[in-house]
Amino acid sequence: MSTMTLPETDTRNETADQTSDDRPEVFHYVQKDKIAESAVMGTHVVALCGEVFPVTKSAKPGSPVCPDCKEIFESLPPGADK
Repeated sequence: MSTMTLPETDTRNETADQTSDDRPEVFHYVQKDKIAESAVMGTHVVALCGEVFPVTKSAKPGSPVCPDCKEIFESLPPGADK
């Protein structure tokens, strides 16, 4: 009887990196002074729409924006701390 070594295989679940629905990932509006702290310390931020999360990614130009955050942001008076 001989022993054969099997090649390494990837056993991760194929859906592990997918979201629970088909919506694209969106970025939220949060206070500027809280972004760096959240990214470094892992603290949570509160978006204009009320979503609470730690900052783990930065948006690139053209990234999809949360429609609720965008609506709230556009309703703020000019010159407000946005």
